[in-house]
Amino acid sequence: MEEIILFTYIFSLSVLFVFGAHGFIMIYYYLKIRSRRNQDTEILVKYPVVTVQLPIYNEMYVVRRLIEAACAMIYPKEKLEIQVLDDSTDQTLEIAASCVEKYRRHGYDIKHIRRGNREGFKAGALKEGLQMARGEFIAIFDADFVPRSDFLLKTVPHLLSDRRVGMVQTRWEHINSEYSLLTRAQAMALDGHFVIEQAVRNSVGFFINFNGTAGVWRRECIEDAGGWQADTLTEDLDLSYRAQLRGWKFKYLNHVTSPGELPSEINALKSQQFRWTKGSIETARKILPDVWKSELPFATKAHATFHLTNNLVFPFIVLASILNVPLVFIKHAGLHNHYFVFMSVFVFAFIGSFLFYLFSQKDVYKDWQRRLLLFPVFMAGSMGLAVNNSRAVVEGLFRRKSEFVRTPKYSIKDKKDSWTNKEYVPAKINSTVIIEIALAIYCLFGVASSIYFLEIAAIPFQLLFFLGFSFVAVMSLKHAWIARQVNHKRG
Repeated sequence: MEEIILFTYIFSLSVLFVFGAHGFIMIYYYLKIRSRRNQDTEILVKYPVVTVQLPIYNEMYVVRRLIEAACAMIYPKEKLEIQVLDDSTDQTLEIAASCVEKYRRHGYDIKHIRRGNREGFKAGALKEGLQMARGEFIAIFDADFVPRSDFLLKTVPHLLSDRRVGMVQTRWEHINSEYSLLTRAQAMALDGHFVIEQAVRNSVGFFINFNGTAGVWRRECIEDAGGWQADTLTEDLDLSYRAQLRGWKFKYLNHVTSPGELPSEINALKSQQFRWTKGSIETARKILPDVWKSELPFATKAHATFHLTNNLVFPFIVLASILNVPLVFIKHAGLHNHYFVFMSVFVFAFIGSFLFYLFSQKDVYKDWQRRLLLFPVFMAGSMGLAVNNSRAVVEGLFRRKSEFVRTPKYSIKDKKDSWTNKEYVPAKINSTVIIEIALAIYCLFGVASSIYFLEIAAIPFQLLFFLGFSFVAVMSLKHAWIARQVNHKRG
């Protein structure tokens, strides 16, 4: 039995080590390209017709902010079309209609587009809007974003200067990153993706992805790649890979930012993470065979595989958390000591993660030292979300279909704002919370056992798992309870 536990544990850590060590590769390329990253500013010498698509569904708190920001973009009115792709079923419909009518009276080409159903969800809305769009280029903003006024002036020139460029993506900024511990941890995760992953992939020549918002597409590129498809939960990632497999180039602008609102409530975050995780696995199943059959360089194929499958780590994180406890007893019994010496190399994976986020924070913030103090909390939170995301991985692997659950937004900017009295707050408690509570108790037993047997090296990992599962479970219950109280008062 001890051999089975050790073999399974080593296999799990090997998977985590491979994906964690990939962080060192990203850091290597990041340091290599840091001095020559694109800070180029193209000048817009002509103004092609641009369609700005705003897909929304029940966004009463942010839809006005979104439409106003889109209409405030600096661009000739006669060359700008704005589509409000509204699948809403609540008050959002009236708010959006009022805003659209206001700006139409001011001479804007703005349309309020309604469908008879939500077929295809966001992908379906974008597809229908594209059929009636008049723009050569298509900018897309989700409801939680506030496009800057100079967005088109800074992005469209890159599409005009090179006919092979099919999409331009900007870096996300965070409107409410200082709102809570939860939003600060999310900001750290997203900064790592944008500052290092997207920048490195684009500079080195690997595939990157459109992030679903804050980017501009060449219409011809969308159509050539097969258009928007709703057979995965990440239609943006799917289309990105299909387009690049067709030979289109993408451009990432690290120095051009688009502010967006982070989920301020944990159950909304969990639904977002579930959708992103499951969608990436669905896209991997769909796209990777075509990637490996293509004539792309081996390095590009290998990196694409890492990119699309990195969420496979979550089931192995859960497995490692479970096996950590019996390993304390095996080690204390003096059995298989040579295995434990070997396993110490896996600490390097954590070092890789630390350096990854160190450089991303240092790149963006002047107070990066203070922000980096959050790293242990961020790691614990990532572990705590492993149960939720593991379920997404399993459903993606076994082709279990699920509805596109949009992430609710509440127009949260700073600490004086609150989501607790808003609609849309998820009141349903997911079954994964029971597993998170059980694992928190189990890992607490592991902490106590490690202390009792003086297995000092095991304590930090056991503690991170305990804190992660506890934080996610307690916050899930607390936020769901708040939602139920609000719903009860309204009812």
